[in-house]
Amino acid sequence: MNQARANRVADRIKELVALLLESRVKDPRLGFITVTDVRVTGDLREASVFYTVLGDQSQHKSTQAALESATGMLRSEVGKSLGIKHTPSLTFFLDGVEETAAHISGLLETAQKRDLELQKLAEANKPTLENPYKD
Repeated sequence: MNQARANRVADRIKELVALLLESRVKDPRLGFITVTDVRVTGDLREASVFYTVLGDQSQHKSTQAALESATGMLRSEVGKSLGIKHTPSLTFFLDGVEETAAHISGLLETAQKRDLELQKLAEANKPTLENPYKD
């Protein structure tokens, strides 16, 4: 299968799922969700939908349950809109972008603090400009 076609289908699925989640899914368990990416297999049979959701762990779990409940309807609507021979199955994955970004931010902050400590130590131990071998 053509990779460019798979990418176009993935982009269209991303748009459709985001629109459907906003307009058609009325499940109160669904949190404030953003579809971040969709990846489609080369044969267009399976689509992995990545999303983020605001909130804590319980909000993540309730949103996952709402997505699992709505998967059939979403797949049906995506199939109608795409007009391709086989409608891809939809699998939802919580995107770890936020957690990864927070982790990297913490690492950078730690590195910056250590750099400042090292700079202070270096300034405290500066060599004198005098030649110690001079008479």
